Amino acid sequence: MSEDKDELVKASTGTETALDVASFVGSAVPWIGGPVSNVLGGMSLGRKLGRVREVLESLSNDLKEFKSEASESYVKTEEFEDLLEQTLKRVGEERNEEKRHLYKAFLTDAIESPEPYDDQLCLLRTFEQISPDHIRVLKAFSQEPNPNPGMMGSPIQTLRERLPELDEQHIEEIVAQLNDMRVTNLGNLKVMMTGHGAADIRIDFFHQLLKLKEIVCYEVA
Repeated sequence: MSEDKDELVKASTGTETALDVASFVGSAVPWIGGPVSNVLGGMSLGRKLGRVREVLESLSNDLKEFKSEASESYVKTEEFEDLLEQTLKRVGEERNEEKRHLYKAFLTDAIESPEPYDDQLCLLRTFEQISPDHIRVLKAFSQEPNPNPGMMGSPIQTLRERLPELDEQHIEEIVAQLNDMRVTNLGNLKVMMTGHGAADIRIDFFHQLLKLKEIVCYEVA
């Protein structure tokens, strides 16, 4: 699913309600069921409930085997409920599936590694600067390299192979934007190098987005 199709995620049943979603989450991961129920009970999602359900189901899968007393205490706080509400509102409005997945990853990280509310909210706001094409390019960087590349190559050649739906100029523009945001720090994409060097352009996708928080939230201009 992509933003181009502009489709709402369908509810699992025609009469599904927010409380049904909260009940599912509570049965899968009981210790986050209460906060989810509290937040969903106060939200008006209408046809956008399917998007929220999709993210909460994926979040439940992430946390099913996770155990932490600190996290279980954190999700009971008012700060977490506020953060969850802020995130789910964005999820409900977000048409792009990949960006909704990003919000899910944000919630997983927030629960597993609790940080002060202002820091988490700042990171959530920085995600609003990230476009679907930014996500596509960052994911292309994070892919495992081809084990049998040619003798020579360049980073832009690798990106073009991984992003056939984007033309070369647009890829260069997106990378330049990521450099300006200091999510990446890449030089000349057209420089020729060994095939293995050109194929191995890996960066950790979510780690790079966490770096954005350090820049936006903490750096003094």
